[in-house]
Amino acid sequence: MMERAGKNNSQNSEFQLWQQDNHPIELFDQKILRQKLDYIHNNPVEAGIVEHPEEYLYSSARDYYGLPGLLEIMLVDPQIL
Repeated sequence: MMERAGKNNSQNSEFQLWQQDNHPIELFDQKILRQKLDYIHNNPVEAGIVEHPEEYLYSSARDYYGLPGLLEIMLVDPQIL
């Protein structure tokens, strides 16, 4: 599948693993920001990897639950927008 995707894309010579396009969304209010944070944090739950977002070691959800994360992040407070 990755080989077929790579051959169909003129920017690759053999394989393609990631999508090369993006669709940026402006986080202009607290509702949108909360929606996107929830979406990102719930991806491992939806994939069946963990039962709760804060259990996923690579997620910033850990920081929002007061648990240590792997990277230092700046918490976003959706209430201030």
